[in-house]
Amino acid sequence: MSTRRQEKIARVVKEAVSDAIANHLSDPRLEDAFVSVTRVELSADLRIANVYLSMFGGAESAQNKAFNAILHARNRIQFLLAGRIKSKFCPVLNLHKDDKFKKTLETLNLIDKLVGESGDKDSSPPDSSEANNEDIKN
Repeated sequence: MSTRRQEKIARVVKEAVSDAIANHLSDPRLEDAFVSVTRVELSADLRIANVYLSMFGGAESAQNKAFNAILHARNRIQFLLAGRIKSKFCPVLNLHKDDKFKKTLETLNLIDKLVGESGDKDSSPPDSSEANNEDIKN
């Protein structure tokens, strides 16, 4: 369970990392993918920040290149974070690729596909025997 202090620092880390990636990195490998900071988990002593990044757009190889570019710029991002954080220590950034959102989208697409298939079965015309039974009753 995180404390209010951890949540506050995590929010600052998330904003600083997002801003650094969007505005302060000029690596051409970042142009093909959209990068989003999904969550930040801080250690209890506030010295380590696990930052989870989600990549969108482009092919899988473009997303991997973008993630490698961010890993390469980790020290620059760390420096920019140190300028924004008001604390005795600046947390050390550990960057991770977050595939949760992608897996969630794949699951939702599968559900939509199954619902679409079952909807096709439900909208099929009724059997002729059922139609004949209704005519007899009328």
